[in-house]
Amino acid sequence: MLSPGYVRVADGVIAEVGEGRPAGAPGIDLDGGLLAPGLVDLQVNGYYGYDMVDADEVGWNTVVRRLPETGVTSFLPTFITAPVETQAEALRRTRDLLPGLPAGGTRVLGVHLEGPFLAEKRKGAHNAEWLTDPTPEAVAALLETGLVKLVTLAPERAGALAAIRTLSGAGVLVSVGHSDATSDQVAAAADAGARKVTHIFNAQSGVHHRDPGVAVQALTDPRLSPGLVLDLHHVSAPVCRLVFQAAAGRVVLVTDAAASAGMPPGTYELGGEPITMPAEGPPLRADGTIAGSGLRLDEAVANAITIGVDPATAVDAATRVPADLIGRPDLGRITPGAAADLVWLGPDHRAHATWIAGENVFGGKS
Repeated sequence: MLSPGYVRVADGVIAEVGEGRPAGAPGIDLDGGLLAPGLVDLQVNGYYGYDMVDADEVGWNTVVRRLPETGVTSFLPTFITAPVETQAEALRRTRDLLPGLPAGGTRVLGVHLEGPFLAEKRKGAHNAEWLTDPTPEAVAALLETGLVKLVTLAPERAGALAAIRTLSGAGVLVSVGHSDATSDQVAAAADAGARKVTHIFNAQSGVHHRDPGVAVQALTDPRLSPGLVLDLHHVSAPVCRLVFQAAAGRVVLVTDAAASAGMPPGTYELGGEPITMPAEGPPLRADGTIAGSGLRLDEAVANAITIGVDPATAVDAATRVPADLIGRPDLGRITPGAAADLVWLGPDHRAHATWIAGENVFGGKS
């Protein structure tokens, strides 16, 4: 609904939604912009100077307290490629840390493992020495904590299809990424249960009229939701429009934010290795490889609208679509019974106020 309306909240959930003005004086009156569901980011490597995989309690507290400044009310911290046991230990450490996070911060929906089951040819900023096949033993070790909700892998690796079936059976969303697969191999991954493609066009086989790859299948297979880093550096504006047109209703806006996001230019870390944040553009490895982004998710929504995507579709790609993919139909929508996670996007489409479970956590609206 893109018209004047009202939302009534009770006990942390949405109790009523209606058009026009409510009966009686509202508790909060928003002047201009639009009220959207709280944004849901499925790919956050780090933020505000902290890499999530090895952030301490202070780092985690900082990120979950401050992400509402960007309109994000739920997210998946993302751990990139490392040896399997190192990732398993990071998951155990995260499991023990999560109960101590401050109430009212951005919801942690689980963990996204981006690697180590990736293709060497499409490694991007990942360390090739740590890439490996998804053996049953490796998959079991990473599932032990129950925290893993999303795994990015290359379906052409040995054992990948069996791993996809195991992961999907355990309730984990599987995404094809950092892959040199053919479109047929990606279709086989979807047959096995994969439902997403990680940062379309980046670190994957692309579009060729006689040799279609990952990107082609992402755009044409209705079972797959392409993730899109819409900072206008990872993917150009015309190609971003192509993604929205070809995969209508399936696009997931993500930030792929690194520790440098929200920080001044300088040197930071991604997966234990240095990255440099320039004055303009995404962070880079020493060899010039793009290493995550400095993008805000509200900025991604604004960029989508700027290039011609209608506002409802742009918001949907950062709210309902990712929430449904991750199995959280209580998030990402403004409807009775859903969590009262909301963001006021101003005329500039950036977050001006944010609520989590009905509590104002950013922007001074109460």
